[in-house]
Amino acid sequence: MKPDNEAWDIIIKPRENNFSLNLDEIWRYRDLVKRYIHRDIVTAYKQTILGPVWYLVQPLFMTYMYMFVFGGIANISTDGLPHMLFYMSGILCWNYFGDCLGRAQSTFTANAGVFSKIYFPRLVVPVSGVISGLLKLGVQSGLFLVVYLYYYFHKGVDIHPNMLVLVFPLLVVMIAAMGIGFGIIISSMTAKYRDLMILFGFITYLWMYATPVIYPLSAIPEKYNNYKWIIEMNPMTSVVETTRYAFMGEGSFSWISLGYTFLVTLIVLIFGIWMFNRVERSFIDVV
Repeated sequence: MKPDNEAWDIIIKPRENNFSLNLDEIWRYRDLVKRYIHRDIVTAYKQTILGPVWYLVQPLFMTYMYMFVFGGIANISTDGLPHMLFYMSGILCWNYFGDCLGRAQSTFTANAGVFSKIYFPRLVVPVSGVISGLLKLGVQSGLFLVVYLYYYFHKGVDIHPNMLVLVFPLLVVMIAAMGIGFGIIISSMTAKYRDLMILFGFITYLWMYATPVIYPLSAIPEKYNNYKWIIEMNPMTSVVETTRYAFMGEGSFSWISLGYTFLVTLIVLIFGIWMFNRVERSFIDVV
């Protein structure tokens, strides 16, 4: 029995509320978060020739491929914007979302060995993944700004940045929250049923094409207007369109659409936390 004058530094007990984020506990394990961030950054391009330069090569390669295939061969409209700026802005948003989603959805399966040996807040893993992804986002944002300034000052392209540029950090937070929300939902579902990873991988692949990364909303033909609502209901749509509108003055911006995305993000995050907290109690028995 513990003496009356003895106090425990850490008390591990069953979670009483499945909706709890336990931010205070994550804060106590902030050193572990830092180590996970360091691990993610160092191991991502360890034993590679170009290393972090891939942060720049990937978006540039994707941009030129989109310019050639969708802008050149398919001749899809970009609302009068330079093809390079149009595609890079979409890739910037989608890449960060994809990183957050990918890191979060493998939380249980990729860390089962660690989780079975030692206790720490399991949300440390997806949270650290979202934070480490900010480095890649920062580098790619810098690349986008360099290209943007080149077109704006040297090429004299008619683009009109506006005050909504100040909203971009909020968009980044929404992307991160949405990615971690959907990611931990997938992680919770695939902890027991591994084949669902294949299904969700396919859905994620299609999701990008349901997001206006390679086309603007205005480019959807009238004969497909009956299906346009599917793209409009996609929570990533308003994020990409708002980003383009903020930096270049073109895009289908609406506070209502942005509010809808914020609401969906909040619901998905809350539901994801609930599922995650339920599954973490017993997942080690089925992984």
